[in-house]
Amino acid sequence: MKIALISLSPEGAVLAREVMRDVPEAELFLHRRVKTTSACRRFDRILSLTSRLFKSYQGLVYFAPCGVVVRALNGHLCHKTQDPAVVVVDPGGRYAVSLLSGHEGGANALAYRVANILSAEPVISTATESLKPYVVGIGCRKGVSSSSIEGAIQEALSLAHIRLDQVRCLASADIKSREEGILEAARALNLPIRFISSSEILSTRKAFHHSSFVASKVALPAVAEPAALLAGRRTQLALPKTLFGPVTVAIAKEGSLSLA
Repeated sequence: MKIALISLSPEGAVLAREVMRDVPEAELFLHRRVKTTSACRRFDRILSLTSRLFKSYQGLVYFAPCGVVVRALNGHLCHKTQDPAVVVVDPGGRYAVSLLSGHEGGANALAYRVANILSAEPVISTATESLKPYVVGIGCRKGVSSSSIEGAIQEALSLAHIRLDQVRCLASADIKSREEGILEAARALNLPIRFISSSEILSTRKAFHHSSFVASKVALPAVAEPAALLAGRRTQLALPKTLFGPVTVAIAKEGSLSLA
């Protein structure tokens, strides 16, 4: 995917450079008023830049307010199967919003990718995805195969009487973000994965089972349960941490607000 990172501000430029560390194929576009020594392309107006990039890039990541991006996209939209994936990151780096071509165009996956790099919250509004209530948290020993992880997930779902198509995403701790077995299992199951920062796990007030063994290995009180709980909103454990050989799985369910 040919990706453009676009920023109007110095704060957004810092975030964009952080993303480029893990997405080296991306190209950086900065407004002329942003002072930088980094290699980048310059632009004067975001409207004219968007007009130039819209047809030639498969992914556009804006570090700017949503309103500015919506106005820049005006007049360029064609069809969800043809438009580029558009993700918007707020200047504070708190959210990565899948704005356009979420499912078909890959913006949902791009939002997760950017969010994992920045320890931000991916915001997905696609109905078929956001209505799925379950998050599967994963912990594992280093070097565990993807087949072992995939098998553990399937066993855990069967144990909890949950279908795979009810799962919104997988989740683990950021220390596992390079664990190839987890990444491959996510691809095999066609599920996005959210990596929760260690600092968030250490500071959360959510209740979960602590493990002295895990703490001795990765300096965290647990992985699977807090990752599952923190990757969603208004969550409760549907399946507490359960061991499947070298893999630990926990499942959290998101609650919806009552209409009453």
